[in-house]
Amino acid sequence: MIRGWYTGASGMRAQQWRLDAVSNNLANVDVTGYKKDIAVHKAFPEMLIRRMNDDGVYHQPFGSADAAPIIGKLGTGVELNELFTSFEQGAMKETENDFDIALDGKGFFSVATPWGERYTRDGAFILGKEGFLETKEGYPVLGENGPLKVKANNFQVDKDGRVWINAEYADDPELMVNRESNEWGDTVLLDTLKLVQFDHDRYLQKQGSNLYRSTEVSGDAEIIEPGGRPRVVQGFVEASNVDPVLEMVQMIEVNRAYEANQKVITTTDSMLGTLINQVARV
Repeated sequence: MIRGWYTGASGMRAQQWRLDAVSNNLANVDVTGYKKDIAVHKAFPEMLIRRMNDDGVYHQPFGSADAAPIIGKLGTGVELNELFTSFEQGAMKETENDFDIALDGKGFFSVATPWGERYTRDGAFILGKEGFLETKEGYPVLGENGPLKVKANNFQVDKDGRVWINAEYADDPELMVNRESNEWGDTVLLDTLKLVQFDHDRYLQKQGSNLYRSTEVSGDAEIIEPGGRPRVVQGFVEASNVDPVLEMVQMIEVNRAYEANQKVITTTDSMLGTLINQVARV
């Protein structure tokens, strides 16, 4: 009977983890590039119930074995299996801001931070005080050759992530080697956005400010080669992949499951009280 306490308590703890994930998703529903968390649970190993008053031992040349018949299984509760991030594509929102860049497909922007290189899907960038393309927190966005130094209204990003600037603003003679006339006029190739991928991106660790860090399970970042890169769209941002209606439905389910497990504990406690105070007295 006391087992019912532990089973109910484990269910309440599991629903608490799920509620935390759902609440966090709803709190970040309007955050650019946010990816929702999903809590996955699993049952504790079930125990087999045997009829113990039967003759449970038989002899064989190689020893003996338990022959008591199995009459059922007994669940022992539930636990959190993992809390992972779903990187499903979010909707594209047009902003007409040249500093906003969205990724349509699998991949991440690379960002330089005081803790090392980090990764994000949030492409709502700004122009920093020193002329570098930065995140809202002030972390430089990386190209394959380092931070990207641009000026307002003088750069364009094509669908492959190549950053072009107007030739008249190119103050580095080495850039003139990559001079080209295209749909934006007379431009030079500044650099290419450093877009990376991981073997197991679901195991990336969130670090706050919409940044992720690699782990041993996710593997190290690998630069995405041409042909496999996501489509880069300038003037757009990627919305979060959180469906608020679905999250609200899940929150209702969590509350009901939590109350059901709570009822198991109170009922078990009442039954145990009756057993001790009435049955045992007789």
